[in-house]
Amino acid sequence: MADKKAQDNQVTESYGAKDIYVLEGLEPVRKRPGMYIGSTGIDGVHHLVWEVVDNSLDEAMAGFCKNIIVRIMADDKISVLDDGRGIPVDIHPQTKKSALETVLCTLHAGGKFGGSSYKISGGLHGVGVSVVNALSTYMRVEVCREGKKYMQEYNAGKPLAKVKPIGSCSHNGTYVLFQPDPKIFPEIKFNFKTIIDHLREQAYLTPGITIRVLDERPGALTPTYTFHFADGLIAYLKYLTAESQPLHSNIFYVQKEINGINVEVALRYLDEIEAYELSFANNIHTPEGGMHLTGFRSALTRSLNDYAKNSGILKEGNLTGDDVREGLAAIVSVKLRDPQFEGQTKAKLGNPEVRQAVETVVNDTLKEFLEKNKDDAKKMLEKCMLASRARMAAKSARDNVLRKGALSGASLPGKLADCTSRKPEDSELFIVEGDSAGGSAKQGRDRFTQAILPLRGKILNVERTRVDKMMINEEIRALIIAIGTSISPDFDLTKLRYHKIIIMTDADVDGAHISTLLLTLFYRYFRPLIDDGYVYIAQPPLYRIQSGKNMSYAYSDEERDKIISELSKTLKANKKEKTKEIQTDEKENSEIEEATPVETEEESELSQVKGIAIQRYKGLGEMNPQQLWETTMNPANRVLKKVELVDEEEADKLFNILMGDEVLPRKKFIQAYAKSVKNLDV
Repeated sequence: MADKKAQDNQVTESYGAKDIYVLEGLEPVRKRPGMYIGSTGIDGVHHLVWEVVDNSLDEAMAGFCKNIIVRIMADDKISVLDDGRGIPVDIHPQTKKSALETVLCTLHAGGKFGGSSYKISGGLHGVGVSVVNALSTYMRVEVCREGKKYMQEYNAGKPLAKVKPIGSCSHNGTYVLFQPDPKIFPEIKFNFKTIIDHLREQAYLTPGITIRVLDERPGALTPTYTFHFADGLIAYLKYLTAESQPLHSNIFYVQKEINGINVEVALRYLDEIEAYELSFANNIHTPEGGMHLTGFRSALTRSLNDYAKNSGILKEGNLTGDDVREGLAAIVSVKLRDPQFEGQTKAKLGNPEVRQAVETVVNDTLKEFLEKNKDDAKKMLEKCMLASRARMAAKSARDNVLRKGALSGASLPGKLADCTSRKPEDSELFIVEGDSAGGSAKQGRDRFTQAILPLRGKILNVERTRVDKMMINEEIRALIIAIGTSISPDFDLTKLRYHKIIIMTDADVDGAHISTLLLTLFYRYFRPLIDDGYVYIAQPPLYRIQSGKNMSYAYSDEERDKIISELSKTLKANKKEKTKEIQTDEKENSEIEEATPVETEEESELSQVKGIAIQRYKGLGEMNPQQLWETTMNPANRVLKKVELVDEEEADKLFNILMGDEVLPRKKFIQAYAKSVKNLDV
C-alpha cells in the first residue's frame, strides 16, 4: 500500500507544463475528425465534398459565381472548379503568410466572420475547406485572380511549398483537388447518386447557378449530369411531388427580405396523408427544423384558421397544426448573415429572429394568396377539415384500443404467446406470417425471452388508410397492444415491452409484401422504434442441403453453391477412398454406389446434385420447430437485419411509390429494378 501511495504522489507531483499538449494548426481536426465532419464513415467522406462545394456556392449566393464543375476521379480523388472571385493570395496582415495558405491551413480563418466579403454563407464559417485539407492525404488548390494563376499543394493539412504563380488566366475562379486520407477514413467510396442528389438540391436552392457533375471513374454508367434551375424552389417542389396528385393548381410561393433575413417559401397540398416539409438555412438542409420551420408552421395554421373563419367555411373550433399539415408539401429556405446552428453538423437552426421573420412574411402573403385563389383555398381547407374530422375519429379509436389493451391493465391479445421475462431489454417479439409458422415458432422458441405474434394474412396498408380505419383492423390492434407504446402522436417509448421487434416472414413474394406492409406501419406510426434500432428483419435460410447424415443451411444462392462444392469434394474423396479399399481387399467385391439423398416426408421439393439433396424453402411452415430455432431464432446462429433510416427524404419517397395510391410510379419502379431482384420465388 505504501508503494502504491508513493506512486500516486509521484504521478501527481510530476504533472507540470510539459504535460500540457498543444495541438497546433490543423492537428485538432486529425485528432478528433468526428467533431468537425460528424463521422469518419461514408457520410464523413461525402461531407468533405459538401464543404468544398459550399465555398463555391457561397460565391454564387454572393453573386460572383455562375458555374461549378465537380469531378469524381480515379484513385479516390475529387475536384471542384468554380468561376467565382478566387481565394485571395496576397499576404495576410496577421499571419504574414499568403491568404490562401492562411485559409487552407488555419481553423476559423476565412471571409465569413466579418467584413463585407460574404453577406451570407453556408460553409463551416471558415472551418470547412481547412478541415478538408487536414483530412486529405493530398490537396492541390489553384486560384485565378487578376489575370494570374497561383498554386499550392498540401499533405495532411501542411503546405508542401509556398504559394507560387504558375501561369496566366483569362478569368477568375478556384480549383480544389483533394484525396481523403485512408488513415482517417477506413472506407473511401464516393457514391455518385449521393453526390448528384445533393448537388441537384443545391442547384434548386441557388437559382441561376449551373452545376456539372462528371464521374470519370472507369465503368461509370452515367458519367455526366448538368443542373440549372431558373425557378428555384417552385421547380424543386414540382420535382419532389412529381409522382403525387396535387389538390390545387397554383403553387404558393414567396421570396422576401425582412430585417436582413431572406425568406423563401413554396407550398402546395397533395392528395395524400403524409406531410413533406423541407427546411434550409443558407442552403444547408436542417433535418431537425428549427426557428424557420417553427415560424412557418405557426403562420400556416394561423392564416388558414383566419381565412376559414372569415369566409364562413369553419363554423366552430380551430384547425390544429396537425390538421393543416396533412398532405402538405412545403419547402422553407432562409438566408441570413449569422446563422446559429445547433451542433457542428447543423441539423437545427436556432436564431430566434428568424421565426419572427418567417411568420411575418408567410402571414402577409398567404392570406393574399388565399383571397386571390379562392378555388385553391377551398380545396386546401376541405383537406384540412377532413383531416380534423379524421383526427378526432382516430383519437376516439386509439382511446378505445388502449382502454381495452394492456396499457390499462387488461389482457394481451389472445394470439400472442408472450415470454415470461418482464425486462424489455431481454425480451424479443417475433411477428410471424401465418398460423403454421406461428405454431412452429411457439414450439421452437426460448419461452423466457421470445414472444410470438402470428399474423393472419396481410395487414392493412396504412399508407392509403386513415388512422381511424386503421385502428379497426384486428391485426394492427393486436400489434399495438403487444408492443405497448401506443402510436404517434401518443407514442411513449418508455412503455416498450420488447427491445427487439423481429419481422419473420417467408422468403417469397408474399413474405416480402408483408414485410413491406409492416415496415410502412412502423415508419409511419412507430418511427422512434426504427430511429432507436429496435426493429429487425429475420433472415430464414433459403435452402436445406443434405448429404447422408450431414445437414447444412444456406441463406443465399452463393452460400448454397459453396456448400454444394465442398460436399461434392468430400463425396469424391470418400468415393476414391472406398474404391481403394475394395481394390486391396480380396475378400470384398462389392460395387460402389452413388451417395443417395435422404428424403423425409416434410421435404416437398428435392433436387439432386451428385448425391446431395437440396430443398428450397418456400415458407417458414416447412420447417419443424427445431429447424426454425436452429436457423432463424437462436441468437447464437441466426442472421438479423437491423432496420435503419439513412435518408428520410428518400424513405418518404419510396414508401409513397411502393405503398401509395398512384399506380404509374410503382409500375416504373418495378420495371426499373425487376432485373436486380435476387432469390425471388414467384
